[in-house]
Amino acid sequence: MTDGQRIPVIIDCDTGVDDALALLFAVRHPALDVRAITCVAGNTDVDGVVRNTLTVLEVAGAGDIPVARGAERPLIEPVRTARHVHGEDGMGDLGLPAPTRVPVDVDAVTLLRREILASPRPVTLIPTAPLTNIALLLRTHPEVTRNIERIVFMGGAVATGNATPVAEFNVWHDPEAAAVLLSAGVPITMYGLDVFKRVLVPAGEVQRLRTSTEPSLRLAGELLAHRDPATSGDPTPMGGLGDAGAVCAVVDPEGITTERLPVEVVLAPGPARGQTIVDRRPRPGESEIHEGTREQPLVDVALDVDVERYVNLYLKTL
Repeated sequence: MTDGQRIPVIIDCDTGVDDALALLFAVRHPALDVRAITCVAGNTDVDGVVRNTLTVLEVAGAGDIPVARGAERPLIEPVRTARHVHGEDGMGDLGLPAPTRVPVDVDAVTLLRREILASPRPVTLIPTAPLTNIALLLRTHPEVTRNIERIVFMGGAVATGNATPVAEFNVWHDPEAAAVLLSAGVPITMYGLDVFKRVLVPAGEVQRLRTSTEPSLRLAGELLAHRDPATSGDPTPMGGLGDAGAVCAVVDPEGITTERLPVEVVLAPGPARGQTIVDRRPRPGESEIHEGTREQPLVDVALDVDVERYVNLYLKTL
């Protein structure tokens, strides 16, 4: 908001636990104008994602933000949810009441196109989910790119994956969609697992939020306290901001260290499918020398993050 104007953003999500944290932050931060939210299958089924998204907006007391149902499965693969991490309802099984809000009566791609083209300023897209909706948008309505400022997506990994040893969940869930996004022809920032896993809220702050009398703060605390069963034995539990860090990166891009690097997605079957290959070599290798260089999209890849800065930004905003 360097020029005093709010940043128009659209969030494409698969609201689980950390997507919910991202939404709580986005609707509270004064620099962001959340023009729409679109939902896609991922952490849970798409109808669960819609329900969770509307619930978060209701608890947060957010304004009338249009929410649309999107793709219920990846372009090619079957749906493979992460309920084992996010709970059966996709949001920590907190037993939240059903929302009274309802989604709009158009699909996600239609809403994305409408809001992007109608925005008086170029829009920043923030996908925190598998990229199916975004790929369908770009292939169906390529004219939207003229009014997209940047895409800041949570996905991919330079080093270690989580869905597989090398692939991050959002990209692994729909690799073809991720490949389409990388070829969009607009500036792209990849907020991947390398920074995603590092932004942790101290346990004392999590507990303070959990005991708040303000509903959205209390919800944030409960979400931060939710533990992935695989890490539930951690003796010093801290709450990960996860997807919310990607929204922080839109508000405060100087909080991450990025490098513009070639990135491609492995689409072939096998153990590397869904991997984001980030080329950090200082010079071409023998493959390029002998076989010729390949054109790969250049992406601003987040390699480091100021953890304290983003934790403070998140807590201050809420």
